[in-house]
Amino acid sequence: MSKRGYSEKGRKPDLEYQYSKIEEEGKEEEEEENSPIPEVAAVVSNKDDPKTPVLTFRFWLMAVAFSIFLSFFNQFFWFRTKPMTISTLVIELLTFPIGKFMADVLPPGPLNPGPFNIKEHVLIALTANCAAGTAYAVDVIVIQRVYYGQNFGFLANFLLILCTQMLGFGMAGVLRRYLVYPAAMVWPGNLVQVALFDTLHKEEDLAPGQWTRFRFFLVAATVMFFYHWLPGFLFPVLSSIAWICWIKPDNLVLSQLTGAGGLGFGAISLDWNNIVSFLGSPLIVPWWAQVNIAIGFFLVAWVMVPIAYYANLWEAKKYPILTARLFRENGHKYEPTMVLSDNVLDQSKYDAYGPLRISTFFALTYGIGFAGLASMITHTWLYHRHKLVAQWKQSRVHAEDIHHKLMQAYPEVPDWWYATLFISMTVIAIITCEVWDYKLPWWGVLLAILLSAIFALPVGLIQAITNQQPGLNVITEYVIGYILPGYPIANVTFKTLGYISMTQAMSFTSDLKLGHYMKIPPRAMFWAQLLGTSIAGLVNLLTANWLLNSQEGICDTNEAFSCPSVNTFYSASVIWGVISPHRMFGPSSIYNSINFFFLIGFLLPIPFYYLNKHSPNSWLEYVHIPVILSATGAYHFTNWLTVGFIFQFFARRYYPDWHMRFTYVMSAAFDTGVAFMVLASFLLFTMRDVEMADWWGTRTDLCPLEGEPYYPIAPDPLSTA
Repeated sequence: MSKRGYSEKGRKPDLEYQYSKIEEEGKEEEEEENSPIPEVAAVVSNKDDPKTPVLTFRFWLMAVAFSIFLSFFNQFFWFRTKPMTISTLVIELLTFPIGKFMADVLPPGPLNPGPFNIKEHVLIALTANCAAGTAYAVDVIVIQRVYYGQNFGFLANFLLILCTQMLGFGMAGVLRRYLVYPAAMVWPGNLVQVALFDTLHKEEDLAPGQWTRFRFFLVAATVMFFYHWLPGFLFPVLSSIAWICWIKPDNLVLSQLTGAGGLGFGAISLDWNNIVSFLGSPLIVPWWAQVNIAIGFFLVAWVMVPIAYYANLWEAKKYPILTARLFRENGHKYEPTMVLSDNVLDQSKYDAYGPLRISTFFALTYGIGFAGLASMITHTWLYHRHKLVAQWKQSRVHAEDIHHKLMQAYPEVPDWWYATLFISMTVIAIITCEVWDYKLPWWGVLLAILLSAIFALPVGLIQAITNQQPGLNVITEYVIGYILPGYPIANVTFKTLGYISMTQAMSFTSDLKLGHYMKIPPRAMFWAQLLGTSIAGLVNLLTANWLLNSQEGICDTNEAFSCPSVNTFYSASVIWGVISPHRMFGPSSIYNSINFFFLIGFLLPIPFYYLNKHSPNSWLEYVHIPVILSATGAYHFTNWLTVGFIFQFFARRYYPDWHMRFTYVMSAAFDTGVAFMVLASFLLFTMRDVEMADWWGTRTDLCPLEGEPYYPIAPDPLSTA
C-alpha cells in the first residue's frame, strides 16, 4: 500500500507534490493541508501566527552574546593540541532557560513583548550557528605566518575571511528556489532541530500513559550523558572493538583487515560520537540513501582496496593499508621541507629526495572522489533538468506545500539583496588577491567562484535529500595545482574560495530551510545570518592573531597549541601547491590512471537512468550514483549502517508511529548527551591534564599491527639518527 507522497515501495519521496484535504474547521470551509512527506508532516507544524515577535531585544542580546562566545571558544580550542568544539545544540539548550528568565524579569514593553517564543529561539540558534564554525580562511592566514613567513596584515586577512564566508550567502539566494521551496527538498538534518524546538516549546495532546517528547528527550539525553563516560573516558576500548583482530593480534594480514586502524572487518563501536563522526546521525538519513552508501562502502573498502593492496598495485605493500599519511618510495615519512627552498619547490632537491607516495586506499579515495564529482553533473542533468526548469518558472507564480504557502505571509528577501552581496564579495575577493601578494590572479578568483557555483546545485540536491555533502576541496586543489604549479598560497586561497563558498552556500541554504519549516520571516533570517557570519569572521581573526602573537612556537613546538588541523592544511598546500598534481597524477606518475575516474564517474549514471526509464517503479529508481561514490571510509560506516537499519528500516516499517514521534527527538537527545559529557570531561579533566588511569580498557595497542605495512621498512639512508 503506498504512503501519501511516496512511491509504491514507501521509501523514497516522489518529487511530484501531493496535497490532501483533511478536515473542515470553523465557520468557513477550508483545506487543512500538510506536507506530502510523512516525516515532515509528523514533525513540522502546519500552523503559524505571523504576529509572533521575532527581532526582539532578547534576540539581539543573546544572538550577539552567544555568537561572540561560540566563535571565540571554537577558534581558541581549534588551535589546541586536543581540540574541543561546542555545537549549536548546546546553545539551543542554554538559551531556552535564559530566554524564559528574561521574559519573567524584564518589564513589559519594548524589552519584553511577551513570553519567550519559539521563533526567537530558532533565530538565536541560527545566528549562533553561523558563528559556530571556524572560518576556513584562518588556515590560510596561519600557514602564511607560521610556515611561509608571510603576514599581509589585519585588513587583508579580514577581507579574505569576509569574502570567503559570505560568497555562499549570495548563492543561497538563487538556490532557495530549488532547495528550500520544494517540499521534496527535505533537509533531513533540520527535522532533528525542528523536533528539538517543538519538544522545548510546545505542549502535546497525549493518550493516557503516553510520554511527551520533552520527557523522552530528557531521559534519552540523560542516559546518553552518563553512558558516554564509558567510551569517552573510562573505557575507551568500547569505541572500537576489533574482536576478530584480538583473536590473533600477531597476524599481520588479519590485523590489516579487521583492526580499527585497518579496514575494520567486523569491528564494533559502542560510541555514539564515533558512529556519527563521518556521516552524521544515521537516525535521520533515509534508508534508501543508506543502502546506496552501503553499496559504495562495501565495493570500495571491502572489495577494491583489499584486491588492490594485496595485488601490490602502486607498490601498495610498502605502506599501511589505511592511512592518509605521506610517504617516500622507501616507505618512510615524507618531509615536505626537504624539497623546498624559500617555500618554493627546488627541483634538484625534489629529484634527490624522490616523489611523493600515498597509500592505495588514499589514492583510490581520490579516484572515487573524482568520479563522484563528475557523476553529480551527469546525474543532475539526467534526473533533475526538467524539474529544475519547471521549478524556476513555478517559484515565481505558485505556492508549493503548506509550509511555503504559510511563508507567503512574510515579505521575501529581494533577489537584488543577494545579488548585491554576491557581487560585492566577488569584488572584494579580487581586490584582496590583487592588492596583496596571494599569487592568485583575478581570473583565478573568478574560476574558483565559478567552480563553486557550478557544483552548488548538484551538491545541494544530494544534501537536501540524503543529508550527505560531497566536498570540493580536492577538485579545487587539483584544478589550480595544474594551472598554477609551485604556488602554495595561491593554491590554498583558490581552494578556500571554491570549496568554502559552496560549503557556506549549503549551510546558509540549510538554515533557510529550517527557517522555512519554523515560519521565520525571511528578512529576519537574512539579517540574522549576516550578523552571525560577520561576528564570527571578526572574532575568529582577533582570536587567531592574539594566539599567534602570544604563544611562542604555536603550531610547531608548542605542546599545548600544536594545531593538528593546520598541519594537515599545510601538508595539502605542499602536495597540491608545491609538488602539484602534474607530478602526483601526471603521465610520469604511477597514479596517472586515477584520472580515468573522472570519465568513469561521468558515464556511470547514464545506463542506470535509461534502465530506470525502461523499468519504472523498480529498485532502479533508488540507485543514486553520486551517493554511492561518496562512500569511502572504514569500520565507522558498518556501525553507522547497523544503527540506520534499526531505526530507518526496522522501526520505520514495523513501528511507524513510534518512529515518527521519537526518532528525530532521540537523535537530538543523543547528540545533546554526548556534547555535554564532552564539555564536562574537558572542563573537569582535560584542562587539568588529568587522564584516566591505565588499564586494559584504555589500551590502544590491542591490535598492534593494524597500521603496519605488509613489507618491513628498510632503514632510511637519509636518516641522521
